[in-house]
Amino acid sequence: MTKRHLILLAFLAFSASLFAQQYVLKADNFKHYIDYFNRMETPNIEQAIPNAKAWDWMKVNIPLFECPQDNFEEMYYFRWWTIRKHIKQTPQGYAFTEFLVNRTYADKYNLISSALGHHIYEARWIRDTSYLNQYIHLWFRGNEGKPLKKLRAYSGWNADAIYNRYLVDFDKKYLLDMLPDLTADFAGWEAEKRHANGLFWQFDVRDGMEETVSGGRKDKNARPTINSYMYGNAKAISAIASLAGKTDIAEKFRLKADTIKRLVEEKLWSARDTFFETHRANGDCANAREAIGFIPWYFNLPDNNYSAAWHQVTDPLGFLAPFGLTTAERRHPLFRTHGCCKCEWDGAVWPFATAQTLTAMANLLNNYQQNAVDKIDYFNLLQTYVESMHYRGRPYVGEYLDEKTGYWLKGDEERSRYYNHSTFNDLIISGLVGLRPRPDNIIEINPLIPEDKWDWFCLDKLLYHGKNLTIIWDKTGEKYKKGKGLQILVNGKKVAGTDKLARLTATL
Repeated sequence: MTKRHLILLAFLAFSASLFAQQYVLKADNFKHYIDYFNRMETPNIEQAIPNAKAWDWMKVNIPLFECPQDNFEEMYYFRWWTIRKHIKQTPQGYAFTEFLVNRTYADKYNLISSALGHHIYEARWIRDTSYLNQYIHLWFRGNEGKPLKKLRAYSGWNADAIYNRYLVDFDKKYLLDMLPDLTADFAGWEAEKRHANGLFWQFDVRDGMEETVSGGRKDKNARPTINSYMYGNAKAISAIASLAGKTDIAEKFRLKADTIKRLVEEKLWSARDTFFETHRANGDCANAREAIGFIPWYFNLPDNNYSAAWHQVTDPLGFLAPFGLTTAERRHPLFRTHGCCKCEWDGAVWPFATAQTLTAMANLLNNYQQNAVDKIDYFNLLQTYVESMHYRGRPYVGEYLDEKTGYWLKGDEERSRYYNHSTFNDLIISGLVGLRPRPDNIIEINPLIPEDKWDWFCLDKLLYHGKNLTIIWDKTGEKYKKGKGLQILVNGKKVAGTDKLARLTATL
């Protein structure tokens, strides 16, 4: 860490002690997790924040979380411990790596853009905003003021992620300064990857999803991935332009988003399979349900009448497997037929896709009227995700795993260790606990925890819109001694409460 960040850590620690009375949870009660994680390994690569400094960094930078299920709680701290490993000091500021080991196909400083959207969604909850500020600027301006050469090497939802990061930190100045970069990037995608019919195309490998059942490494297919991403990016740019008072740009991108939405619903929806599916360059449907068909809901793209697709996440012939959600439906004749262990997306479980699907599912449960899935389904799938992230009896996250045995298919390959290619803590915060970031001064929470599962939980020391937020569920009032029910505290003061585990709003 730099001298500046050591000083900042000391200041944040002082601030934390000064305002400790605002917090419900005590940070040191969770230090044992980090001590265990440090003991369970010999560090392979140490970057900006080594294991020895992990707890010092975490206790001032991450929201605290407590719940009655030890596996959820342990995994929450494990995933913060792992993302911290990927923070890298470069000559141009901080960055987040995807692999700890160097990759030949990476850009400057071993950066890869494939999971950039995941990195931003996950790291938006880190209190010190300079990590993401510098990382985003590096990708978009790190090549002598221009984007890094491989920014568009992989499909991405980067404008959407940057806007959704703003919904947490509320740094309007930083967001508006990015508007020219984001509009230029969108124009680059339009020039490079748009079919004459208006849909965007991508090779499956450049979606970060090689060897799929629907396409190939050289097939210019219209995929639900890139088209959903571009919809989300257009919506985000429109919202940013509105904030900037640039109504012409806002309207231009609103219309682009509307066009993409119409094309996805008209051309990528399979009435036969009731699913969003890849279409080949000749216009033919691939007739394959894949997890990418859930991505439109990541951006709230579809109307209500497409929600029948979600029956497939609870169907063992669809995507439901013992160790997670598969990347292709299990009934498909090409399921797991491409061999093994060279990064196939023909059915094995990828945390990258699991995180996308669960984010989309949280949107479905919050924003749609439907009867395909409920809170119990969400909780069970998230619990399976927690259980899958283990290897040799220890917490672990790698590239992809066997859907029936849970075996990580890269085994002991060093490249796969602590793979930074998915989210988890964002799913806990915005999904399970249910803080729904908004562009106004309303705090909205909608926990996706079934009422009979947990009698208590607490998410504490969460920096939101510049305020310290605490969310408590205490069914009996005996756990935290602050009364019964669900409560929102801002800077230590209760601003809203209800007896039930249900949607709750308050004004900041």
